[in-house]
Amino acid sequence: MGRIGVDLYPLRTGVPLAEADTFGKFLGGSPTNVAVAAARLGRRTAVITRTGADPFGAYLRRELRGFGVDDRWVTEVAAYPTPVTFCEIFPPDHFPLYFYRQPKAPDLEIHPEELDLEAVRAARVFWMTGTGLSEEPSRTATLAALEARAKSGITVFDLDWRPMLWSAKPEERDEPRDWYARALAHATVAVGNAEECAIATGESEPWAAARALLAAGVELAVVKRGPEGVLAVHRDGRAVQAPPVKVEVVNGLGAGDAFGGALCHGLLGGWELERVVRFANAAGAIVASRLACSTAMPEADEVEEVLASWR
Repeated sequence: MGRIGVDLYPLRTGVPLAEADTFGKFLGGSPTNVAVAAARLGRRTAVITRTGADPFGAYLRRELRGFGVDDRWVTEVAAYPTPVTFCEIFPPDHFPLYFYRQPKAPDLEIHPEELDLEAVRAARVFWMTGTGLSEEPSRTATLAALEARAKSGITVFDLDWRPMLWSAKPEERDEPRDWYARALAHATVAVGNAEECAIATGESEPWAAARALLAAGVELAVVKRGPEGVLAVHRDGRAVQAPPVKVEVVNGLGAGDAFGGALCHGLLGGWELERVVRFANAAGAIVASRLACSTAMPEADEVEEVLASWR
């Protein structure tokens, strides 16, 4: 549930937007890419989101169907255009994003009374993000979906801190930590990097952040550490520190979404925690070595091949 849009990437890396002259057009938006990643791994997925009533919105719905993602809960908002996001690609670790989501993104116009709560409750995994909490009515709708889940199945909170998507006006700015705390109380899994964990809990050191996320209510805390790998800590005492899979990075923007889709896949499979995290790490590494995000999501045999060669 949450963000969707059109990603426009320069087809040459290392070129600033001011000098780029050719672009690729791709389905984008973090939770949408997670759904695509899980679908590539053989899972049945759907997205709750909204687009503009425009050609870009039609493009996104067509792409979802092409990836095997159910679009029945993707609706149009006539008042706002479908968002577009540009990025600059400077490997290995600099990928500035430029979001065009004004005057308001349609995916923030999800209303609680429009939710299919029966479907939300029935899903074996429900995935939501911090951006969905940034503005009304999406905030109330996201919390309503979480409350309807009542921690059934696997309920994942992707901390997804995007400060540019929260109000820049002090008088209109809501305290993100308050809303993050409310969402964490309904989640069973939390996923985030050090900065995102600091926004959610006040802790950025990985072990302290994991403990704070567990104290906030989740069963499994997953702290992404970039080039240092991933830390996953379960409430029952299990803990895994998985090193990264070494690749030549082309575009790091989709790696976290590939990680998310693979995390869902492994958790649904009932795998041991170490296998889940290593598989998710490898999926993220594959996408980091490719230009695009959604179209770059790997299939299961690709991930297993990388894992086998890495071992």
